[in-house]
Amino acid sequence: MAEAQQAYERIIQKLVSADSTVTASQMFGSPCGKVKGKAFMSYSHDAMVFKLYGKSHARALSLAGAHLFDPSGMNRPMKEWVQVPFSHVDQWEELAEDALEYVASNLK
Repeated sequence: MAEAQQAYERIIQKLVSADSTVTASQMFGSPCGKVKGKAFMSYSHDAMVFKLYGKSHARALSLAGAHLFDPSGMNRPMKEWVQVPFSHVDQWEELAEDALEYVASNLK
């Protein structure tokens, strides 16, 4: 879905432009955003994946169709990473900002 990838591109470019510590990179063969070399979000299969904690993590998981990210597909989800489908594209930018804040706060 080109529209989902365009939404990801718009969000990552906005974050990269606003913060010199944010870069566009790769994670598990998919495009991702990193802060100081640590991934905080990724684009995968027409969905966005965010590393979240606390209320942001719970809010993301409460969205219809959202689930813990399992890149191996072998029922080994990554506990902090939530995959949010394109149907919630209106939430992606805020979740990306939450993920960036969470990961950046753990780097200090």
